[in-house]
Amino acid sequence: MRKKIVAGNWKMNTTLAEGVGLAKDVNEALKHVTPKCDVVIAVPFTHLASIAAVIDSSKLGLGAENCADHVKGAYTGEVSAPMVASTGATYVILGHSERRQYYGETSETLKVKVGLALENALTPIFCIGEVLEERENGTYLDVVKKQIEEALFDLSAEDFGKIILAYEPVWAIGTGKTATDDQAEEMHAFIRSVIAKKYGDQVADDCSILYGGSCKPSNAAQLFAKPNVDGGLIGGASLEAESFMGIVNAF
Repeated sequence: MRKKIVAGNWKMNTTLAEGVGLAKDVNEALKHVTPKCDVVIAVPFTHLASIAAVIDSSKLGLGAENCADHVKGAYTGEVSAPMVASTGATYVILGHSERRQYYGETSETLKVKVGLALENALTPIFCIGEVLEERENGTYLDVVKKQIEEALFDLSAEDFGKIILAYEPVWAIGTGKTATDDQAEEMHAFIRSVIAKKYGDQVADDCSILYGGSCKPSNAAQLFAKPNVDGGLIGGASLEAESFMGIVNAF
């Protein structure tokens, strides 16, 4: 049975002190509940080691928001998968639309990053999704299929089984617009069918597919009720413990 997951993506927010405080608040909230999903926070590189030291890793998973496509070397400002793993983090977000859009990340780059993450025992949360123009011109299914095939379909079935997918319609990230629960379900079911054709029904059924894009406490339960939506990758609403836990508790 595939895992239900709620993961927070803090993006470029919080100072170190603010981030440690927020992580402690989420950690404290989890002491008093038994969530029906795995809970993860993905935080800035500068925060990883400090947060790893103050959370209960059996209750709260920790991830980075990116990693480099090299192991080490003369790549000023980059942070490698081994470096991420050395902090105590066990997850890494890869392929977020903001990385693709602002930093020119391609499927070829992401293929390398996924491989390095897996080699270092990091669980990739791999993001896919279409922009508004692609949604409106009807190519959105083909766009997402291509993103999956180009970056992930060289993996063995065993390694693909270690990936978490996150469908994020780019037009819904930070805009206040949200895909309807039916739109999310359509895409998630389609993604599962694409995986099944490559790796078989069991691998497809075991793959956790999260929804991201203006998911908040008020709409999370409706989204999560859909059979192919296995949780959420949460942006703005993960920056306050109360709103983040409101989404966790939507399960």
